[in-house]
Amino acid sequence: MLFARSSLPAIAALSLFFIAITATVGIAQAQPSTKPNIVIILVDDAALMDFGVYGGEASTPNIDALARRGAMFTQYRSSPLCSPSRAMLLTGVDNHRTGVATIPEVLPDEQAGQPGYSMALEPGVLTIADRLRVEGYRTLMVGKWHMGKKPTEMPQAHGFDRSFALAASGADNWEDKSYIPFYAEAPWFEDGVEAVLPDDFYSSEFIVDRMIDYLETTDSQKPFLAYLPFQAIHIPVQAPPEFISKYDSRYNSGWHALREERHGKAIELGLIPRGSALADLPPDLRQWDDLSEQERALYAARMAVNAAMLDAMDHYIGRFIDHLKATGQYEDTIFVVTSDNGPEPSRGDNNAALAIYLQLTGYNTGLENLGGQGSWGFIGPEWASAAATPGAWYKFYATEGGIRVPLIVAGPGLEAARIDSPAMVTDIAPTLLDWVGARGAPEDATPMSGRSLLAVLRGEAESAYDDGDIRAIEVSGNSAIFKGDYKITRSMPPVGDGNWRLFNLSLDPGETTDLSETKPAVLDDLLNEYEAYTKEAGVIEMPEGYDTVSQIRSNTTARMLENYPWLYLVLVGIVGALFLTAWMAWRGVRRIRGNHSAP
Repeated sequence: MLFARSSLPAIAALSLFFIAITATVGIAQAQPSTKPNIVIILVDDAALMDFGVYGGEASTPNIDALARRGAMFTQYRSSPLCSPSRAMLLTGVDNHRTGVATIPEVLPDEQAGQPGYSMALEPGVLTIADRLRVEGYRTLMVGKWHMGKKPTEMPQAHGFDRSFALAASGADNWEDKSYIPFYAEAPWFEDGVEAVLPDDFYSSEFIVDRMIDYLETTDSQKPFLAYLPFQAIHIPVQAPPEFISKYDSRYNSGWHALREERHGKAIELGLIPRGSALADLPPDLRQWDDLSEQERALYAARMAVNAAMLDAMDHYIGRFIDHLKATGQYEDTIFVVTSDNGPEPSRGDNNAALAIYLQLTGYNTGLENLGGQGSWGFIGPEWASAAATPGAWYKFYATEGGIRVPLIVAGPGLEAARIDSPAMVTDIAPTLLDWVGARGAPEDATPMSGRSLLAVLRGEAESAYDDGDIRAIEVSGNSAIFKGDYKITRSMPPVGDGNWRLFNLSLDPGETTDLSETKPAVLDDLLNEYEAYTKEAGVIEMPEGYDTVSQIRSNTTARMLENYPWLYLVLVGIVGALFLTAWMAWRGVRRIRGNHSAP
């Protein structure tokens, strides 16, 4: 016995004094709760191998540390576009049944307003925030929402107590500014009310700091759900200069070299089997050696900014984790880290209309100040294809490069593990609800499509899916069905041709050998499964002749005229001036001919 019984009152008094002093001069320790906290970190447009622990070039030590103490999934699939992925992530429900079947930018008129295509969460669809709030959680989100802009469509109407949300597909990372003509401004809202960003705004830093503020100003007696959907690494790709300088010259060898490098690392890490063929490239991509020296320098620098933006995001994630550690909440927190889809292929240097918009709004796409304020950074389809390795193609398409992305889960009671069994974006919400012992949903709630992965995470089951189980994805015609080792996929124009192809992913993860002719029975079986899925989920087939790029152009033009009514008068004036010029030229020609024909 270390202390005499008579000394205990004095010791108790001294202890109380110490606690009181600590509370006034130190960091207040959060009160323990009976349920674990939950942190969901969603990266925008990150490829399977973008994180360091998956073989990427960017420094991501904080994400990597979570992977090394938790579960690292290698066969996780999301959807090929951001909003459907976000809807499924938060609800566990198939995208068509959430109301967010696709994104507004690519929505054809034939689908607009139809059930499942309202572009916002529909009645009866509950988010994980809805479900956790009734369990006594405080529910918080900061970052990109992109599932509606009306008050009834924003986070505060879907279970979040506090939210600072971007209603658009993206925005500038340095200032309160839109990034494409589809949006007149950057629509940021705090708790459903239009908000103004601080002068020293940088998206990743702001998302973390505002979330820390929410944690400090809400009831610490309650466990929390913290949803942090980052803007990194969505267009415009921007990063602080101190992060960019770390990647100078890293990408000077070009995209073909990066493809080979990542393919080799994927084999080394066991992400694909030895002997796997390098994934096929989309058609009509440029050869690195065909670029001029100046173009190669510019594109290498663009990819360096992309890596830097990931690095910066991870840095601020580290700040968030440090806060949880300092307040005694880290060990009792579940972390989920994933990406919404594969890498973004869009360019900013090959579109005349976009070039005019960028010039009018003060953006530049050149090497000067690349990544800084006023810079509209992108990586383009060639770098996107390389980044998506070992998968084929990229965002927008249900090829492996568009939907096979990283998933890391860490938390109390989990041992470090690598999980090679299948998982889907709809599985995350049911897994987390199962983990915290949440009660069942109300009878009128839309049922979840996903499955709990908890038994897999705890090593009690090898997989949540049997070989005969179906996993399905459809977004704007870009579709995939998985069954056992086989997958059928369809890619829409202009990059795809709309035809179905069959692959054995266990042997051919890069989707290089179409088995449609050699295994017609397997193809027919999966096509039948797809037809059954479309009926159950409420998929509306794409209109004849649908083309993603043409639809984006059409929708953007319509939205521009809505956002900028004066532009219609300018266009009418331009057309009128062209017509008048042509008419005057015609009259002049007639007059000249008349003079020549006169006797």
